Amino acid sequence: MMQDVIIECCANSISSALTGIKAGATRIELCKNLENGGETPYRSDILKLRQLTDKKIHILILPKANNFTYSKAEVNQILNDILFCKKNKIDGVVVGALNTDKSINVKQMLKFIDAARPMNVTFHRAFDTLNKTEDNLKKIINCKCDYLLTSGQKENVDLGLKNISKILGQVNDQIKIIAGGGVNIKNVENLYKLGVREFHLSGTDKKKAKPLETNYKLIKEVVDKLKQIKK
Repeated sequence: MMQDVIIECCANSISSALTGIKAGATRIELCKNLENGGETPYRSDILKLRQLTDKKIHILILPKANNFTYSKAEVNQILNDILFCKKNKIDGVVVGALNTDKSINVKQMLKFIDAARPMNVTFHRAFDTLNKTEDNLKKIINCKCDYLLTSGQKENVDLGLKNISKILGQVNDQIKIIAGGGVNIKNVENLYKLGVREFHLSGTDKKKAKPLETNYKLIKEVVDKLKQIKK
C-alpha cells in the first residue's frame, strides 16, 4: 500500500475487521453498535483482534453512542478502557469530550491523552457537532491529538467538502485529518485532490439488515481507486 495514504476500516465486529484487512485497509477502527453511531467494543473482541493481526488497530472509546458529555463515572470508565488498550498493545484510541455548551472539554481530553500515551489519539466526529470551527481546531491541536476524524461538520463528506478543504488549510500539518462519513469510490478522488490522505469508511450498506457488516467490495473499490489516483 502506498506510504502516504491510509485507509481506515471502521469495523463493527471481528469479522468486519478481517474483511477490511483482506480488502486492503491499512488500519482498523474497532467499535460495536455502529448502526446507532458506535460504542466501545467488547474487551474480548479487542484482545482477539490484536491476536489476529499486526495491522494498526485504533479503538473507539465511547460508553454511549452519540453522547459526548460525560459523568464522573463515565470519565473513569473511559480512562479504564484507554489503559486496557494500552496494556494490550493497541496502537491508538478514538475519543472526544465536550462540555454541555458544545465546546471541547479540554480538561477531560488532557486526562484521556495523558492516559493514552504513547498510543495515538484521534478526536472523533464529536467535532462535527460543534460550531466555532477554528477555535475548536486550535483546542484539539493544543491538546496534542494526533488525528481529527471529520466529515467537514456536515452529515457526510460530500456535503462537507468545502469545510474539509478549509480545515486542511487551517491545521497546516499540525494534526492529521481523517475524512470520514460517507467515504466511497465516488468521492475519494475529490477528497484526495483536496489533500486528504487518510480515509475512514465502514464499507457497510446502511439499508441492509442490522448489525452492519463490512462489505469486501466496498473497501476494495476505494483501495483500488486510490492506487490508481496515486500512479
